[in-house]
Amino acid sequence: MFKQFTLGIEEEFQIVDPHTRDLRSHVSEILEEGKMLLGEQVKPEMIQSMIEVGTGICKDIKEARSDITNLRGILSGLVRKKGLEIVAAGTHPFSHWQDQNIFENARYELIVEENQIIARSLLTFGLHVHVGVADPERAIHIMNAVRYMLPHVLALSTSSPFWLGIHTGLKSYRSEVFSRMPRTGIPDHFESNSSFQRYVRLLVETSCIDDGKKIYWDVRPHPFFPTLEFRICDIPTRVDDTIAIAALFQALVAKINKLLDQNLTYRLHHKMLIEENKWRAVRYGLDGKMIDFGKGKEVPVRDLIHELLEFVDDVIDDLGSREEIGHIYKILERGTSADEQLQVWRDTGDLKAVVDRLIEATMENVPNV
Repeated sequence: MFKQFTLGIEEEFQIVDPHTRDLRSHVSEILEEGKMLLGEQVKPEMIQSMIEVGTGICKDIKEARSDITNLRGILSGLVRKKGLEIVAAGTHPFSHWQDQNIFENARYELIVEENQIIARSLLTFGLHVHVGVADPERAIHIMNAVRYMLPHVLALSTSSPFWLGIHTGLKSYRSEVFSRMPRTGIPDHFESNSSFQRYVRLLVETSCIDDGKKIYWDVRPHPFFPTLEFRICDIPTRVDDTIAIAALFQALVAKINKLLDQNLTYRLHHKMLIEENKWRAVRYGLDGKMIDFGKGKEVPVRDLIHELLEFVDDVIDDLGSREEIGHIYKILERGTSADEQLQVWRDTGDLKAVVDRLIEATMENVPNV
């Protein structure tokens, strides 16, 4: 029953000079050896100071943990040969987007041409999680329901409190930078897969997009793979946090699918209401309150995440992810990467010290490869 919910995880890393702590546009020098070792599991992104790795199709969270941890280790080894380090955080604390080079690639050049300064300033780093859903119709109905929980998971992943050397006052400034791109944010709900496909065709036929990959919603049916792709999260700094969040997305998909099998419906809220909760996650992370629209009142985020964990509890043993889901309680207790970065900054007043801590935490529990 649960074998269908395969996993794929993609992480976008910063390439950092450990001496200046600044970003380095160095992906071209790393890519050739990276391709020899990892093939299509490593690829450049639009900004040359970013490099992305992605797992294969993983049958369960244990396989995903092994794959993504191994990828971090290999990637770290590659960049260290060049005297550099990788960092997992949604934004760099002080590097400026104007100093970054665009990777020479026709697709990226088109994105920059279409979106201009919005694309050139997109110096952000995210986590994407794919959960296998074979039936396109079922994928749409799961997407409709899971939208409501997306802000809760974003709050667990926040890792971007700084931008261009400024304390933004937000826990996920990456979300605000990325929201400048078209076709981003919480999607609205669709009646069926055919209505979603009509929407995509209309955008293609009217030259808004050339394919569905230019729909960048916080969750989307992937245009080429039979997966739901979750795109809302900052990249967590610790690999254990990445695994826990991936396991939670998988569990949410499995739980909603189970309810649909039982002909139980989930109340669908308009995207405008869900965006209110997303803003609270962006601003306050785990320390704020979100609106429980069923109760019509504010509730502390940590309490809502405890409720979310109770909601999925009856599917996680079948998925084999109880240990990984259990790590979320640790995140709730110690805070996210954004919380830790802010604490280092308050203690030292030094954003370079923040980068040093990020370099260290990025490789926590990642064996040298």
